[in-house]
Amino acid sequence: MGDGGCGRNNAHDLYNMKQRAVDYYRMNEVPRHLEELLNSTFYLQPPDVYGHLANCFSKLAKAPTICKVIGRVVLDGMGHQTLKVEVFCTVQNQVKSITSAVISSHLEVLETAMPEVVDAVELERNEAISAALQWVNESVTELLEGLDPTLQGVVDQLLTNFFANKVREDKESKELELSLEQPLSQGSIAPQPSPPPPPPPLKRKGQRGRKEAIPEKPIPPPEPPEPILHGSMAIGAVSLAVVKTCATLTNTSLYLNIASLKYKQESPRALTLPLLMVTMLSCGKSSPGKLNLMKEVICIPHPGLTLQQGITMLLEIQKQIIKTIDKPHTPKPETKKSHNGKKGATQITCRLSYIGCLSINYDTIEQPLLLIQGICANLGLELGINLYLAINCAAHELIDYTRGKYEVTTGVFKSPSEMVDMYVDLINKFPSITALIDPVRKEDTEQWDSICNALGSRCNIIAGTASKSVSKLLEEQNVSTPKSSGLIIKHTNQTTISDLIEVTRLIESQKRIAILGSTEGESSDDSLADLAVGLGVRFLKLGGLSRGERMTKYNRLFTIEEELVQSGTLTPTVGQTFIDFNEESQKAAESLMATLSSVNAGRTESDMSCFSIKPEASK
Repeated sequence: MGDGGCGRNNAHDLYNMKQRAVDYYRMNEVPRHLEELLNSTFYLQPPDVYGHLANCFSKLAKAPTICKVIGRVVLDGMGHQTLKVEVFCTVQNQVKSITSAVISSHLEVLETAMPEVVDAVELERNEAISAALQWVNESVTELLEGLDPTLQGVVDQLLTNFFANKVREDKESKELELSLEQPLSQGSIAPQPSPPPPPPPLKRKGQRGRKEAIPEKPIPPPEPPEPILHGSMAIGAVSLAVVKTCATLTNTSLYLNIASLKYKQESPRALTLPLLMVTMLSCGKSSPGKLNLMKEVICIPHPGLTLQQGITMLLEIQKQIIKTIDKPHTPKPETKKSHNGKKGATQITCRLSYIGCLSINYDTIEQPLLLIQGICANLGLELGINLYLAINCAAHELIDYTRGKYEVTTGVFKSPSEMVDMYVDLINKFPSITALIDPVRKEDTEQWDSICNALGSRCNIIAGTASKSVSKLLEEQNVSTPKSSGLIIKHTNQTTISDLIEVTRLIESQKRIAILGSTEGESSDDSLADLAVGLGVRFLKLGGLSRGERMTKYNRLFTIEEELVQSGTLTPTVGQTFIDFNEESQKAAESLMATLSSVNAGRTESDMSCFSIKPEASK
């Protein structure tokens, strides 16, 4: 009798379980989906039945969500530590690693820097990466847990708010430390006043047979660098990793995903490839010769060439440069009297620079330009037709603050105003130079104005190091300080993907050129190529045609070009364009005068209406 009661209880429990199962499946619409799926499968009769069923079921699954984010230390192309971020998502009830992203440190150091400077930068880099690891593995992974990785705007806003809180905490901590130090310093001896600055250098000018000393205008002091919070690179790395995760999960190319975010279209109808700025030679401060001015001699293939054709042409030029230099007893190219008044006669040597180009020991400004010009002529190419030149002057590395001048070659110094004259002469001699990057320091705003007015209509004047950070540009909503044709932007520190989209919109709205640049310590992450295409920047500056961490980005560009051609969405690249700053200033002045005239006319009309008498009132 007891066994019968137990059986009835089991049956009752089984019935209740079945009812719960029915309710569960009905609530999730399983019977309806199964019926539709089985019917469609029978009509289609695919050769792989279970593969077809798996594909259909995957479409019915819940959208993946971020499960965790993990930060790791990896090495960049120069052997320095940098940050790698890996994103894990919950996909169909399983935790899976989706993708990873590597962001390079903003810290750069000259190859000729003193050992103590190198050690200090290395220490600061390691501290920044340690802080970034802590942010990613503790706070950020909790912040993003459960989020849909396709909501890039939401993710970036959370990251931006998180960073703002970190900045505030850092500021409060420093203020507290300062307040604790002040009582201790009250009883200490007051510091001695600093000695007065040395008198400005005197410029000699002959007048009526005697020399008259005229003081030169002192150069503006260097601006303090923008403060960078240790750990900030975690923000940029996580933002990039999330946008790559979205592209992977949706089976979309990264550049298409970024373009859809910028242009707010699911699938952009047309995309343009950036023009390449490829570094061929390095003759700057770190090079072995006397020439300091040309940190990078850059070649820009003609816009009418495909990327593959342009790179093939530049590789041939690079090969011929190596052959020319490797020839025994090869004299330097003959030049006219150069800026230092001498002709070089020493043996030319070269080595591979860390930015992937040849570093050559030249002594005069014309030598590297004449070398490329001669090789192009031998190959049947013409500068200004088949390709163009650009010069990264890196003037901030050349300034001698004790003299207030730039050391363009060893022992040859030029004032900021003399630099302007030198660039005008250089462009007159070599009109194929269509871009100058950082021709003077950012503090020499008067010279930026002069160079733009003198050369802007035939040469783009680009602010690289002289430009402000992406965060500062977005905060000020102004890209015209210093005055320039365009800016080089980099994906570093707290810059999110949304920030990159907004800053390119800002640059375009102010009719300037956006250039996406790489850092000196690049990694093998090829996302920079996708970013350039998706953001629609005018130029992409990746360095030279050597070193794997740079070539992987060029290879990625080739793949993107093929995909765009096959899909029919590739738009031809526009040729070189320049800004006539004099005409722009004139139009701005005319617009201002028109606005003032309309305002004055409105005031006059308003004043007249106050004194007019209405007919009803006169009656």
